[in-house]
Amino acid sequence: MVRKMPDAAPIKFNKAHRNFIGTAVYVSMVPIEPLSGGVCASRKTAMHIKHLFLTVLPVIICGTAPAYGDEFNSAGVRIHYTVTGQGPPVVLVHGLESNAKINWQLPGTVAQLARDHQVITFDSRGHGQSDKPQQEGAYGTQMCDDIVRLLDHLHIQKAQVVGYSLGGFEVMKLLTMHPERITSAVMCGAAWLKTGSPLDRFWANIKGGRGRRGAPPACMRGVSELSVTESQLKQITPKVALIVGDRDPCRAMYIEGAHRLRPDWPVFVVRGAGHFNCIFKPEFKNDLQQALSDTIR
Repeated sequence: MVRKMPDAAPIKFNKAHRNFIGTAVYVSMVPIEPLSGGVCASRKTAMHIKHLFLTVLPVIICGTAPAYGDEFNSAGVRIHYTVTGQGPPVVLVHGLESNAKINWQLPGTVAQLARDHQVITFDSRGHGQSDKPQQEGAYGTQMCDDIVRLLDHLHIQKAQVVGYSLGGFEVMKLLTMHPERITSAVMCGAAWLKTGSPLDRFWANIKGGRGRRGAPPACMRGVSELSVTESQLKQITPKVALIVGDRDPCRAMYIEGAHRLRPDWPVFVVRGAGHFNCIFKPEFKNDLQQALSDTIR
């Protein structure tokens, strides 16, 4: 039995809200050490600030505590998810070092889409309230398999799928692995990690990862498994749209190349948006709603 989250009222943000939330997202995603060496006097103080942004901020902005949904077992990894609204199903896949709450719920995207969709969000393995396996090989295409297993768990044969940043890589790879499960796709902030490219090699050799308090190092290194060849990209058959901020450096790295090979994929450009604040722009949510409508036809 799937416990559906109650329909949420649309959230309206003024400029002060957006600036504050943008800062919150940045602070929540940077490592503890730069904070404790800069604006904070100690590591303990920095940890308290991150806790404030991740736990108390949603209460301040939304007026209610963060919503919690259900979980399922994805080949031994516990995945936390929520289901909101009714209508055609759409799965939202968040970015690296983020989670469903920060990427989709807090900016009001879930509330807006849930007016006419069944909106499914989940914390990717290694993130949020889902399990965080440490071993090599536990990420990469396994993250795409989690999406398919979630659809199976919810008894959904096909759905529209939206990915932001790392989620965009996951969606692109999923389009090559299981196109029969995707009605249409929207990739935001990032889309194509080209196999064999310098960026692909960068991710394959990265030594990053924040261990105990962030995505495991194995997750960072697994990003390279989400790369796609030119031939695979050209053969994608479901309808696709792309969304990116006009100030987002990932536009040149991961969006424009995909559009050059697939000019039939429309690109929505969000004005005045970088990579981290794009999701809080009203234009982003409106473009996403339009892209979902356009690609379902």
